[in-house]
Amino acid sequence: MQTVRDIATEIVAREGGFVDDPDDPGGATNYGVTIHTMRRLGLDLTGDGQIDTRDVRALSKQQAIDIFVRHYFEKPRISELPVVLHASVFDMYVNAGSQAVKILQRLLREMGFDVAVDGVIGPQTTRVCAQAALPGELALRDAYGVARRNYYFRLADRRPASRKYARSRAGGKGGWIKRAEEFLSSKYHLSEAQFQERVAAWG
Repeated sequence: MQTVRDIATEIVAREGGFVDDPDDPGGATNYGVTIHTMRRLGLDLTGDGQIDTRDVRALSKQQAIDIFVRHYFEKPRISELPVVLHASVFDMYVNAGSQAVKILQRLLREMGFDVAVDGVIGPQTTRVCAQAALPGELALRDAYGVARRNYYFRLADRRPASRKYARSRAGGKGGWIKRAEEFLSSKYHLSEAQFQERVAAWG
């Protein structure tokens, strides 16, 4: 069984090294840790009194793993969700913050459960999630994966600059979509034809 640190290590590998993409609202990023996160946590790794891209570059893989476990898994209480959701919600929390929880809460509401969409894992969300997992944990995990993929598509619909994350230069599935589908049963992966139909309006 995967430990939380195992999942965090996979996230770091998935995120890759240093990137400073002007189209990414997160700004300079290393191993998935953004400059904004480092400033919020006060991580002046170079010791020069300011936190800038040099500090982001100085971040180690181990430091990134520690940040993710503490601030993106333990602090938002992802551990209180059904185990089957841990990897996907944790990965999405690294990618999109509390939106990861809001996606889950909206899904639960669509399933007929009474839960607030506030991005916080509290007693209500924990209880409802446990109930939703009873008929079949994999079904809940797959439903969350589909909801996550749809979230990425909607982002790209609204923001053309983000489409390069959902569709590759060659026209196939981009990193966002592949990432969501890593946590989905293969039968729910979009075929090439289905993907092209979904993104056809992007031109």
